[in-house]
Amino acid sequence: MYGRRDVLRASAALGLLAASPWLTAGSASSPLLTRTIPASGEALPVIGAGTSGSFEVEPGSAAYQQLQSALAAFFAGGGRVIDTSPNYGGADAVLGQLLEEGGWRAQCFLATKIAADSREAAERQWAGTLQSLRTDKVELLQIHNLRDWQRQLPYARELKAQGKTRYVGITHYLNSGHAEVAEIVRQQPLDFVQINYAVNAPQAAETLLPLCQAKGVAVLINRAFDDGRLFARVKDQPLPAWAEQLGVGSWAQLFLKFAISHPAVTAVIPATGRPDRQLDQLKAGQGPLLDDAQRRLLIQQFA
Repeated sequence: MYGRRDVLRASAALGLLAASPWLTAGSASSPLLTRTIPASGEALPVIGAGTSGSFEVEPGSAAYQQLQSALAAFFAGGGRVIDTSPNYGGADAVLGQLLEEGGWRAQCFLATKIAADSREAAERQWAGTLQSLRTDKVELLQIHNLRDWQRQLPYARELKAQGKTRYVGITHYLNSGHAEVAEIVRQQPLDFVQINYAVNAPQAAETLLPLCQAKGVAVLINRAFDDGRLFARVKDQPLPAWAEQLGVGSWAQLFLKFAISHPAVTAVIPATGRPDRQLDQLKAGQGPLLDDAQRRLLIQQFA
């Protein structure tokens, strides 16, 4: 049953969209492609969002208001997956406030992390995470960069058994972590893995992505833009002609399409605080994907 507060939140969100006609225009495009989570069969849109950097803003500031519009564009465009962490400079608290103000929590597939070195520290952090995110559960709980994973993964599974999270997983963001991630995937039952994969860092496709696919583990991709460094490399360069023929309209779209074109990838989670970039990124989840030959061309170009 909806209360007065829920109605006010929904009205505020609709008002935000109405005040920005280009947001609603962007949301009228074709639906996002989806991939299923092997552990459950649940479908997720292939374009998600991250919070590192972009959500580290002061509530009420101009940057916060811009972020609010970006999030409105994300949900209006069919996005669901948002990945955050308690050690992203307060980004989780900002995300929690935005989700509550916009009335978007029910639409959001909320992923966060445990980054602690003891059971006691993890319990304290988890309690703070729920408070910051203004929720009593999340969809995905991940062990951040394999930190103390031997203790924290069992704790995450306990929380899953309690209904505090639906899925558990592990993360890393460097090629140097892939071997250990792969060994854990071989030995431990996991729902998700989050790793880096980009046109200039395609090593995950050699062993790790096929392994996740064989083991039935969903995959989130971080650093698809190499923390923005890829854009410096393509400044003033035109897109490949074959990419434009696929309907790709920007380098950001092409970098994201590269990631989601691998069949093992469930979703990619680029971060942005700008509504225009958010809409551009969502377009990467529409239309045809890259074939093997096109992925190889990009890898050669950025090697």
